[in-house]
Amino acid sequence: MNSLILVAGATGDLGGRITLALRQRGATVRALVRPETDSAKVDHLTQLGVEVQRVEFADHAALTRACAGASCVVSVLAGLREVIVDAQTQLLNAAVAAGVPRFIPSDFASDYTQQAPGLNRNFDLRREFQARLDQAPIAATSILNGAFAEVLTYNIPLLDFKQQQVGYWEDADWPIDFTTMNDTAAFTAAAALDATTPRFLRVASFQPSPRELVTLAERAGRGQFALVRLGARADLSMAIQHRRAANPAGEAQLYADWQQMQYLLSMFSVQNQPLDNSRYPDLAWTNPVTFLSA
Repeated sequence: MNSLILVAGATGDLGGRITLALRQRGATVRALVRPETDSAKVDHLTQLGVEVQRVEFADHAALTRACAGASCVVSVLAGLREVIVDAQTQLLNAAVAAGVPRFIPSDFASDYTQQAPGLNRNFDLRREFQARLDQAPIAATSILNGAFAEVLTYNIPLLDFKQQQVGYWEDADWPIDFTTMNDTAAFTAAAALDATTPRFLRVASFQPSPRELVTLAERAGRGQFALVRLGARADLSMAIQHRRAANPAGEAQLYADWQQMQYLLSMFSVQNQPLDNSRYPDLAWTNPVTFLSA
């Protein structure tokens, strides 16, 4: 079986982890990087045994040649419209032209298919690219992992170590999908090498409710936490509208303050069900107490 996997975005955090996970599974990996990419990042990839090709995405012929021979393209590109829609479309067109059979888009988020358009700017961009991907003559698989578990270490309102509280909207018993970046990478690597994947795969390292998160944080030795209701989902949605109107510059920022609030709204609005965690039995999913302890 051809195990050449092409990764776009391999110099990023998640992309680097996926690349490493692929190499650990014995895959041949070709990484596409921009011509101006830092040489140190390229050297790191080559030290992993990765073939690196510098290519300008606007050069369709060069991008098509770079895709040639791959069994799957994994996009881990991050950005706004010019990346998620425009650059990914260029990559998609090149993959199709090169005869690549499979494409994994840079979704890696909560299940945006369950959330109405207009509620999350970044999800709307993924939805726009999805429409193009689903019309292309190539098999596609989106990997939906909920929120990256690492956000729990950022003192977000959901888990605030400074205030020693767990905040929630609407329902304290609502399960929230979290997947560590390493778990996401390991699952993506397995899926990239699996020619039988369906259109969507949904995973979560753990799914604690806010009430359960209090117990987990305390078991992890992080102190005593209060469970605090911050309002209804409608209250959060209204706050997002006000914050977005007050920060028009955020439209050009990947993680504007109001965009971060939109992610929180998504956490309390959609769930990954059913989970595909058992699809690859060799994977070991991160324990939430162990993760929070670290």
